[in-house]
Amino acid sequence: MADTTSATDVFDRRVERRAKRRQFFRSAGGLGLVGGTILGACGGGSGDNANAASGPTDAEILNFALNLEYLEATFYAYATTGAGLPANLITGAGTPGKVIPGQQVTFSDPVVAAYAREIAKDKLEHVAFLRTALGGSAVAMPALDVGGTDPNGAFSLAAQAAGLAPAGTAFNPYLNDNNFLLGAFIFEDVGVTAYKGASPLITNKTYLEAAAGILAAEAYHAGLVRTVLYSKGIQTPSLVTATQAISDARDSLDSSSDVDQGIAGANSQISNIVPLDNNGIAFSRSYDDVLNIVYLNKGAVSQGGFFPAGVNGTLHMSSAFA
Repeated sequence: MADTTSATDVFDRRVERRAKRRQFFRSAGGLGLVGGTILGACGGGSGDNANAASGPTDAEILNFALNLEYLEATFYAYATTGAGLPANLITGAGTPGKVIPGQQVTFSDPVVAAYAREIAKDKLEHVAFLRTALGGSAVAMPALDVGGTDPNGAFSLAAQAAGLAPAGTAFNPYLNDNNFLLGAFIFEDVGVTAYKGASPLITNKTYLEAAAGILAAEAYHAGLVRTVLYSKGIQTPSLVTATQAISDARDSLDSSSDVDQGIAGANSQISNIVPLDNNGIAFSRSYDDVLNIVYLNKGAVSQGGFFPAGVNGTLHMSSAFA
């Protein structure tokens, strides 16, 4: 009985803390109203921004994350429903950008379809949560390219860079299960490293805990996609080869260090589902390194690739590795 009472007390305290966090977001109106007090200590942005020395604010970091969630949520929404995000989830600071749309995947494997729908739901919830946390500071969804029929579209250019499609030919991530999984693989590991890289920069503990929760979800998603690709790769080895090619292509864009891995292990007796450094720790990327990948450009640019007009917000310039 004593153990049961203790566990109940712990659970009650956790519920109380969650309720307080929800009330905090509702009463504070998100980061937009508390920016001057909680966020002001962080200073401005980084990279090409005026206040680079003091680093980005929590609001700038979460808005950057919101841009990535817009992209991922839109991709999964089209893949699972044939439609983009609802209108009430794309407004915000600035004008919502035009989306080059995808299409619904006709899944042949019900397991892959179920996984896709689960991830799509999670991504939509991430968008909604970040918008609530940011309040009036939330940026609108920028222009996105998640199409699959244009040889010069973002997915096609990414596939061409990885050697998965000949130059001048389209890669359609909505064509079948395998293409969908490879399309998802392009994004998922980037999301994990983005949140990991941002975590030391977030100063408010409430938002840090929230970001840690999203990081965990991103890691689950990435692990799920990598696991399915590895499993299917036993019968279709080209899938394993393709993930390594995508990994190498990503790594060629973001920096001189190797922070990306495919799903093949050192030999046939071991997989590499979880990409880690020599200490067993997940890799990190800075926001500008992340932009190099989603812009599909290793130069210092402010737009391109999956974000034809760039991301919205202060943190919008990629690094220069060209």
